[in-house]
Amino acid sequence: MGKRTGKRGRDVAVLEASRLRAGELLGQGWSAARIATELDVAESTVYGWQRRWRQGGADALRSTGPRGRSCRLSDSQSAQLRQELLRGPQAHGYSTELWTLQRIGAVIQRLFEVRYTESAVWKLLDRMGWSAQRPARRAKERDEKRIADWKGNDWPRIKRGH
Repeated sequence: MGKRTGKRGRDVAVLEASRLRAGELLGQGWSAARIATELDVAESTVYGWQRRWRQGGADALRSTGPRGRSCRLSDSQSAQLRQELLRGPQAHGYSTELWTLQRIGAVIQRLFEVRYTESAVWKLLDRMGWSAQRPARRAKERDEKRIADWKGNDWPRIKRGH
């Protein structure tokens, strides 16, 4: 898996550097509003940093490491999961070529004996760089020529009748 980033997609080290720079600027007497503008953050964020800086100096602004629960799959398991998902749902016994969060959770449980909720599967897929996709819903029997003819001739006639 890649580097852990914050909500704005910034690397944890970059965020720490911003906090430390804010500490330097606070030490130089800059206002919170000026620092917020300089570092492109919310003023309320700077006030939080200021509070921490006053209590513990620059050390209080250092990163304490990644937040939240760590992924329960190792990097090699995540890579294996990616390969399994690329094989498709039918390779795992499903009747259609449509992955759902429930199906992916079942595959994870079967392969790695780790249980994930649907929301945790969603977060895992997001970390892996996957996004939700909607299948193109087109009937095999669809006749494009007849549809175009209906739209060009029948629909205008029906519409005029109202």
